[in-house]
Amino acid sequence: MTVGETPEINAQMRAGAPFKIVLFADLHFGESAWTDWGPLQDVNSSRVMSTVLDDEAPDLVIYLGDVITANNIAIANASLYWDQAISPTRARGIPWATVFGNHDDAAFEWPLEWFSSPGIPQLRCPTEANSSYSGEEECDFRGTPRLELMKKEIDHNVLSHSKKGPKDLWPSISNYVLNVSSSHDPSIVVAYLYFLDSGGGSYPQVISSEQAEWFLHKAQEINPDSRVPEIVFWHIPSKAYEKVAPKSAIERPCVGSINKESVAAQEAEMGIMNILVNRSSVKAVLVGHNHGLDWCCPYQRLWLCYARHSGYGGYGDWARGARILEITEKPFSLKSWIRMEDGAVHSQVTLTT
Repeated sequence: MTVGETPEINAQMRAGAPFKIVLFADLHFGESAWTDWGPLQDVNSSRVMSTVLDDEAPDLVIYLGDVITANNIAIANASLYWDQAISPTRARGIPWATVFGNHDDAAFEWPLEWFSSPGIPQLRCPTEANSSYSGEEECDFRGTPRLELMKKEIDHNVLSHSKKGPKDLWPSISNYVLNVSSSHDPSIVVAYLYFLDSGGGSYPQVISSEQAEWFLHKAQEINPDSRVPEIVFWHIPSKAYEKVAPKSAIERPCVGSINKESVAAQEAEMGIMNILVNRSSVKAVLVGHNHGLDWCCPYQRLWLCYARHSGYGGYGDWARGARILEITEKPFSLKSWIRMEDGAVHSQVTLTT
Protein backbone atom coordinates (compact mmCIF):
# COMPACT_ATOMS: atom_id res chain seq x y z
CA MET A 1 0.00 0.00 0.00
CA THR A 2 1.52 3.31 -1.07
CA VAL A 3 1.39 6.60 0.80
CA GLY A 4 -2.01 8.24 0.52
CA GLU A 5 -3.80 4.95 -0.10
CA THR A 6 -6.07 3.11 2.31
CA PRO A 7 -8.17 -0.08 2.19
CA GLU A 8 -11.14 1.82 3.65
CA ILE A 9 -12.52 5.01 2.10
CA ASN A 10 -15.11 6.83 4.16
CA ALA A 11 -16.08 9.74 1.92
CA GLN A 12 -15.37 10.50 -1.71
CA MET A 13 -15.26 13.86 -3.43
CA ARG A 14 -17.70 14.47 -6.27
CA ALA A 15 -16.25 14.95 -9.75
CA GLY A 16 -15.63 18.59 -10.50
CA ALA A 17 -16.74 19.80 -7.08
CA PRO A 18 -15.04 20.66 -3.78
CA PHE A 19 -15.79 18.61 -0.66
CA LYS A 20 -17.90 20.64 1.74
CA ILE A 21 -18.25 20.06 5.49
CA VAL A 22 -20.71 21.75 7.86
CA LEU A 23 -19.78 21.95 11.55
CA PHE A 24 -22.63 22.07 14.08
CA ALA A 25 -21.33 22.96 17.54
CA ASP A 26 -23.02 23.17 20.94
CA LEU A 27 -26.57 22.27 19.98
CA HIS A 28 -27.46 21.33 23.58
CA PHE A 29 -30.58 19.31 22.85
CA GLY A 30 -32.59 18.32 25.92
CA GLU A 31 -31.73 21.42 27.91
CA SER A 32 -34.34 22.29 30.55
CA ALA A 33 -36.55 19.59 29.09
CA TRP A 34 -39.11 19.92 31.91
CA THR A 35 -39.93 23.53 30.99
CA ASP A 36 -41.84 25.14 28.12
CA TRP A 37 -38.61 26.92 27.11
CA GLY A 38 -36.46 23.79 26.67
CA PRO A 39 -38.32 21.89 23.93
CA LEU A 40 -38.79 25.14 22.00
CA GLN A 41 -35.01 25.60 21.87
CA ASP A 42 -34.64 22.17 20.30
CA VAL A 43 -37.14 23.18 17.63
CA ASN A 44 -35.17 26.37 17.02
CA SER A 45 -31.89 24.44 16.80
CA SER A 46 -33.40 22.05 14.26
CA ARG A 47 -34.45 25.08 12.20
CA VAL A 48 -30.88 26.43 12.25
CA MET A 49 -29.51 23.12 11.01
CA SER A 50 -32.16 22.73 8.33
CA THR A 51 -31.54 26.24 7.02
CA VAL A 52 -27.76 25.82 6.89
CA LEU A 53 -27.98 22.38 5.30
CA ASP A 54 -30.33 23.60 2.60
CA ASP A 55 -28.15 26.65 1.90
CA GLU A 56 -24.83 24.77 1.79
CA ALA A 57 -25.73 21.22 0.61
CA PRO A 58 -22.65 19.67 2.29
CA ASP A 59 -21.02 16.31 1.64
CA LEU A 60 -20.44 15.71 5.35
CA VAL A 61 -21.68 17.11 8.66
CA ILE A 62 -19.58 17.10 11.83
CA TYR A 63 -21.30 17.38 15.20
CA LEU A 64 -18.56 19.07 17.19
CA GLY A 65 -19.61 18.20 20.75
CA ASP A 66 -22.26 19.18 23.29
CA VAL A 67 -24.87 17.65 21.02
CA ILE A 68 -27.03 17.27 24.14
CA THR A 69 -27.14 18.74 27.63
CA ALA A 70 -27.09 15.46 29.53
CA ASN A 71 -27.02 17.20 32.90
CA ASN A 72 -30.60 18.32 32.14
CA ILE A 73 -31.85 15.02 30.71
CA ALA A 74 -34.03 13.00 33.08
CA ILE A 75 -34.01 9.68 31.24
CA ALA A 76 -31.55 6.78 31.05
CA ASN A 77 -31.56 6.76 27.25
CA ALA A 78 -30.31 10.22 26.28
CA SER A 79 -29.88 8.79 22.77
CA LEU A 80 -33.47 9.86 22.17
CA TYR A 81 -32.36 13.49 22.30
CA TRP A 82 -29.15 12.67 20.39
CA ASP A 83 -31.34 11.17 17.68
CA GLN A 84 -33.41 14.35 17.46
CA ALA A 85 -30.24 16.39 17.03
CA ILE A 86 -28.97 14.39 14.06
CA SER A 87 -32.37 14.05 12.39
CA PRO A 88 -32.13 17.11 10.08
CA THR A 89 -28.89 15.72 8.62
CA ARG A 90 -30.18 12.16 8.37
CA ALA A 91 -33.44 13.30 6.74
CA ARG A 92 -31.43 14.85 3.90
CA GLY A 93 -29.34 11.73 3.35
CA ILE A 94 -26.08 13.45 4.36
CA PRO A 95 -23.38 11.42 6.16
CA TRP A 96 -22.12 12.74 9.49
CA ALA A 97 -19.54 12.17 12.21
CA THR A 98 -19.67 13.09 15.89
CA VAL A 99 -17.22 13.97 18.63
CA PHE A 100 -18.06 14.29 22.32
CA GLY A 101 -18.20 17.46 24.41
CA ASN A 102 -18.27 18.00 28.14
CA HIS A 103 -22.08 18.06 28.39
CA ASP A 104 -22.83 14.93 26.39
CA ASP A 105 -22.53 12.46 29.29
CA ALA A 106 -22.55 14.85 32.26
CA ALA A 107 -24.37 13.65 35.38
CA PHE A 108 -27.90 14.95 35.97
CA GLU A 109 -27.90 18.19 37.95
CA TRP A 110 -30.88 18.42 40.28
CA PRO A 111 -32.30 21.97 40.18
CA LEU A 112 -32.36 23.54 43.63
CA GLU A 113 -35.90 24.82 43.12
CA TRP A 114 -37.15 21.22 42.92
CA PHE A 115 -36.48 20.92 46.63
CA SER A 116 -38.84 23.76 47.53
CA SER A 117 -42.58 24.08 47.09
CA PRO A 118 -44.15 22.99 44.75
CA GLY A 119 -41.31 20.47 44.23
CA ILE A 120 -40.45 18.47 41.13
CA PRO A 121 -42.54 19.66 38.13
CA GLN A 122 -44.30 17.36 35.73
CA LEU A 123 -41.46 16.06 33.55
CA ARG A 124 -41.51 15.53 29.80
CA CYS A 125 -39.56 12.40 28.92
CA PRO A 126 -39.51 11.41 25.22
CA THR A 127 -40.95 8.15 23.97
CA GLU A 128 -40.63 6.22 20.74
CA ALA A 129 -42.88 8.77 19.04
CA ASN A 130 -40.05 11.31 19.25
CA SER A 131 -37.28 9.07 17.97
CA SER A 132 -36.18 6.35 15.59
CA TYR A 133 -35.38 4.19 18.62
CA SER A 134 -38.01 1.86 20.02
CA GLY A 135 -39.24 1.52 23.56
CA GLU A 136 -40.90 3.93 25.95
CA GLU A 137 -38.62 5.82 28.33
CA GLU A 138 -39.31 6.70 31.93
CA CYS A 139 -37.68 9.49 33.89
CA ASP A 140 -34.97 8.01 36.08
CA PHE A 141 -31.99 10.48 36.03
CA ARG A 142 -29.32 7.81 35.49
CA GLY A 143 -27.77 9.31 32.38
CA THR A 144 -26.22 7.63 29.34
CA PRO A 145 -22.46 6.89 29.14
CA ARG A 146 -20.38 8.02 26.15
CA LEU A 147 -19.90 4.47 24.90
CA GLU A 148 -23.63 3.76 24.88
CA LEU A 149 -24.41 7.03 23.08
CA MET A 150 -21.87 6.24 20.38
CA LYS A 151 -22.92 2.61 20.03
CA LYS A 152 -26.59 3.49 19.58
CA GLU A 153 -25.77 6.14 17.00
CA ILE A 154 -23.63 3.75 14.97
CA ASP A 155 -25.98 0.76 15.27
CA HIS A 156 -29.10 2.67 14.22
CA ASN A 157 -27.75 4.90 11.44
CA VAL A 158 -26.16 3.72 8.21
CA LEU A 159 -25.12 7.29 7.40
CA SER A 160 -23.07 7.67 10.58
CA HIS A 161 -19.29 7.72 10.07
CA SER A 162 -18.68 7.96 13.81
CA LYS A 163 -16.49 5.40 15.56
CA LYS A 164 -16.04 4.46 19.20
CA GLY A 165 -12.26 4.41 19.04
CA PRO A 166 -9.62 2.11 20.56
CA LYS A 167 -10.50 0.51 23.89
CA ASP A 168 -7.12 1.37 25.39
CA LEU A 169 -8.08 5.08 25.19
CA TRP A 170 -11.29 4.70 27.23
CA PRO A 171 -12.96 6.54 29.02
CA SER A 172 -12.15 8.74 26.01
CA ILE A 173 -14.36 7.42 23.19
CA SER A 174 -14.61 9.54 20.03
CA ASN A 175 -11.05 9.01 18.75
CA TYR A 176 -10.90 8.01 15.09
CA VAL A 177 -9.89 9.10 11.59
CA LEU A 178 -11.91 9.47 8.40
CA ASN A 179 -10.55 9.69 4.87
CA VAL A 180 -11.70 11.98 2.08
CA SER A 181 -10.80 10.32 -1.20
CA SER A 182 -10.21 11.62 -4.71
CA SER A 183 -13.12 11.93 -7.11
CA HIS A 184 -11.19 10.24 -9.91
CA ASP A 185 -9.48 7.51 -7.86
CA PRO A 186 -11.09 6.27 -4.63
CA SER A 187 -7.82 4.67 -3.50
CA ILE A 188 -6.11 8.08 -3.19
CA VAL A 189 -6.71 10.08 -0.01
CA VAL A 190 -7.05 13.86 -0.41
CA ALA A 191 -7.32 14.64 3.32
CA TYR A 192 -7.40 12.88 6.67
CA LEU A 193 -9.96 14.05 9.23
CA TYR A 194 -8.96 13.22 12.81
CA PHE A 195 -11.39 13.28 15.72
CA LEU A 196 -10.29 13.42 19.35
CA ASP A 197 -12.35 13.28 22.54
CA SER A 198 -11.39 16.26 24.72
CA GLY A 199 -13.15 14.89 27.78
CA GLY A 200 -15.34 16.60 30.33
CA GLY A 201 -18.60 15.41 31.81
CA SER A 202 -17.77 12.02 33.30
CA TYR A 203 -14.00 12.60 33.41
CA PRO A 204 -11.49 15.52 33.24
CA GLN A 205 -11.42 17.98 30.35
CA VAL A 206 -8.21 16.88 28.68
CA ILE A 207 -6.70 15.15 25.65
CA SER A 208 -4.49 12.60 27.36
CA SER A 209 -0.90 11.70 26.56
CA GLU A 210 -2.21 8.30 25.42
CA GLN A 211 -4.51 10.00 22.92
CA ALA A 212 -1.62 12.14 21.70
CA GLU A 213 0.51 9.03 21.20
CA TRP A 214 -2.36 7.29 19.42
CA PHE A 215 -2.67 10.24 17.03
CA LEU A 216 1.07 10.24 16.33
CA HIS A 217 1.26 6.50 15.70
CA LYS A 218 -1.86 6.54 13.51
CA ALA A 219 -0.58 9.51 11.49
CA GLN A 220 2.83 7.89 11.01
CA GLU A 221 1.12 4.68 9.92
CA ILE A 222 -1.26 6.10 7.30
CA ASN A 223 0.61 9.31 6.33
CA PRO A 224 4.27 8.64 7.09
CA ASP A 225 5.81 11.43 5.01
CA SER A 226 3.05 13.96 5.88
CA ARG A 227 2.18 14.34 2.21
CA VAL A 228 -1.59 14.19 2.72
CA PRO A 229 -3.15 17.20 4.49
CA GLU A 230 -4.68 16.58 7.93
CA ILE A 231 -7.50 18.40 9.73
CA VAL A 232 -8.22 17.83 13.42
CA PHE A 233 -11.49 18.17 15.34
CA TRP A 234 -12.27 18.15 19.06
CA HIS A 235 -14.61 20.06 21.38
CA ILE A 236 -12.74 21.89 24.18
CA PRO A 237 -9.95 24.22 23.01
CA SER A 238 -6.37 23.49 24.00
CA LYS A 239 -4.32 26.00 25.96
CA ALA A 240 -2.73 27.09 22.67
CA TYR A 241 -5.98 28.93 21.93
CA GLU A 242 -5.27 31.21 24.89
CA LYS A 243 -1.96 32.19 23.30
CA VAL A 244 -3.49 33.40 20.03
CA ALA A 245 -6.83 34.77 21.26
CA PRO A 246 -7.50 38.36 20.17
CA LYS A 247 -7.27 40.81 23.08
CA SER A 248 -10.35 42.77 22.04
CA ALA A 249 -11.31 43.38 18.41
CA ILE A 250 -10.54 40.61 15.91
CA GLU A 251 -7.78 41.86 13.66
CA ARG A 252 -5.62 40.30 10.94
CA PRO A 253 -4.19 37.74 10.73
CA CYS A 254 -7.14 36.44 12.78
CA VAL A 255 -10.52 36.26 11.06
CA GLY A 256 -13.94 36.16 12.73
CA SER A 257 -16.94 38.17 13.91
CA ILE A 258 -17.37 37.64 17.68
CA ASN A 259 -14.85 37.68 20.51
CA LYS A 260 -17.13 38.01 23.50
CA GLU A 261 -15.50 35.83 26.16
CA SER A 262 -12.22 34.35 27.32
CA VAL A 263 -11.01 31.00 26.05
CA ALA A 264 -12.23 28.17 28.31
CA ALA A 265 -9.38 25.75 27.70
CA GLN A 266 -8.76 22.15 28.69
CA GLU A 267 -7.46 21.54 32.19
CA ALA A 268 -3.96 20.56 31.04
CA GLU A 269 -1.80 20.18 27.93
CA MET A 270 -0.60 16.59 27.60
CA GLY A 271 1.38 16.77 24.36
CA ILE A 272 -1.10 16.86 21.49
CA MET A 273 -0.28 20.41 20.40
CA ASN A 274 3.45 19.74 20.31
CA ILE A 275 2.79 16.81 17.99
CA LEU A 276 0.47 18.82 15.73
CA VAL A 277 2.77 21.81 15.24
CA ASN A 278 5.59 19.46 14.25
CA ARG A 279 3.57 17.84 11.46
CA SER A 280 3.62 19.99 8.33
CA SER A 281 0.54 18.12 7.09
CA VAL A 282 -1.72 19.45 9.87
CA LYS A 283 -3.57 22.47 8.49
CA ALA A 284 -6.12 23.33 11.16
CA VAL A 285 -7.72 22.42 14.49
CA LEU A 286 -11.47 23.05 14.87
CA VAL A 287 -13.25 23.29 18.25
CA GLY A 288 -16.51 24.44 19.84
CA HIS A 289 -17.26 24.92 23.57
CA ASN A 290 -17.02 28.74 23.75
CA HIS A 291 -20.35 30.03 22.43
CA GLY A 292 -19.16 33.64 22.22
CA LEU A 293 -16.12 33.01 20.00
CA ASP A 294 -16.00 32.23 16.28
CA TRP A 295 -12.51 33.29 15.18
CA CYS A 296 -9.67 31.56 13.37
CA CYS A 297 -6.09 32.55 14.26
CA PRO A 298 -2.74 31.22 12.98
CA TYR A 299 -0.58 29.34 15.49
CA GLN A 300 2.92 28.54 14.28
CA ARG A 301 2.36 26.66 11.00
CA LEU A 302 -1.33 25.76 11.46
CA TRP A 303 -4.65 27.46 12.19
CA LEU A 304 -6.71 27.30 15.39
CA CYS A 305 -10.41 27.84 14.71
CA TYR A 306 -13.67 27.95 16.58
CA ALA A 307 -16.88 26.79 15.00
CA ARG A 308 -20.00 28.89 15.57
CA HIS A 309 -22.60 28.30 18.27
CA SER A 310 -25.33 26.46 16.34
CA GLY A 311 -27.86 25.57 19.03
CA TYR A 312 -30.45 27.60 20.89
CA GLY A 313 -29.60 25.59 23.99
CA GLY A 314 -26.65 26.67 26.11
CA TYR A 315 -25.62 30.12 27.25
CA GLY A 316 -25.47 33.29 25.16
CA ASP A 317 -27.86 35.06 22.80
CA TRP A 318 -25.48 35.63 19.87
CA ALA A 319 -26.94 34.83 16.45
CA ARG A 320 -26.67 31.16 15.52
CA GLY A 321 -24.84 29.68 12.58
CA ALA A 322 -22.28 27.09 11.51
CA ARG A 323 -18.70 27.02 10.30
CA ILE A 324 -18.20 25.63 6.80
CA LEU A 325 -15.06 23.93 5.48
CA GLU A 326 -14.38 23.45 1.77
CA ILE A 327 -11.66 21.10 0.51
CA THR A 328 -10.40 21.41 -3.06
CA GLU A 329 -8.28 18.58 -4.45
CA LYS A 330 -5.95 20.02 -7.14
CA PRO A 331 -4.25 22.07 -6.02
CA PHE A 332 -5.21 21.28 -2.44
CA SER A 333 -6.85 24.11 -0.56
CA LEU A 334 -8.86 24.41 2.64
CA LYS A 335 -11.25 27.36 2.82
CA SER A 336 -13.71 28.28 5.53
CA TRP A 337 -16.55 30.68 6.24
CA ILE A 338 -19.51 31.01 8.58
CA ARG A 339 -23.07 30.62 7.38
CA MET A 340 -25.67 32.23 9.64
CA GLU A 341 -29.23 31.16 10.32
CA ASP A 342 -30.49 34.17 8.33
CA GLY A 343 -28.44 33.11 5.30
CA ALA A 344 -25.65 35.67 5.70
CA VAL A 345 -22.05 34.57 5.03
CA HIS A 346 -18.98 36.08 6.69
CA SER A 347 -15.47 35.44 8.03
CA GLN A 348 -14.10 33.87 4.86
CA VAL A 349 -10.55 32.58 5.35
CA THR A 350 -8.11 30.30 3.55
CA LEU A 351 -6.53 27.85 6.01
CA THR A 352 -3.76 26.63 3.70
CA THR A 353 -1.80 29.88 3.47
